[in-house]
Amino acid sequence: MKTINIKGKEYITVNERLKYFRNEDTFNGWRISEDVEILNEKEGIFKVTIYDDKGDPIVSAHAQEYRDSTYINKTSFVENGFTSALGRALGYLGIGIDTSIASGEEVQNAITNQEKDERAWLTEAQLKATLKGTKEQAEKVLAAYKMKNEYKETIKLKFKL
Repeated sequence: MKTINIKGKEYITVNERLKYFRNEDTFNGWRISEDVEILNEKEGIFKVTIYDDKGDPIVSAHAQEYRDSTYINKTSFVENGFTSALGRALGYLGIGIDTSIASGEEVQNAITNQEKDERAWLTEAQLKATLKGTKEQAEKVLAAYKMKNEYKETIKLKFKL
């Protein structure tokens, strides 16, 4: 299986684990089931269970995702939650765990969350006020706030930054 290097350590991605699971004769007739344990405006807890060819549950794994933990999670946190739970469940079957149960995506997401940008998001009203200000004020706003790329480009263009 292909690996990706994250901070000097090799990890196997969920898609590589899944391809192995689907192509390995040992798992012929096995199936994957996804369930939502908790889903609200802040977070989701997702469960994946893998059943053998007789329909017996063999492994289950959970993943917790927060809607605002990463830029991708703002639109796709449900998908990320199920992918993380699937990677972990496949790992419990022994697939792709040469270095870690955690998949490459899971490790990268954890690193991203540890380095999380705690700045507040620039609102549309703040953008409008910034565009009426000075170049120096605009530079301070760019440094002080997270913002949509559209806002950032608008400020840079207006003040030739």
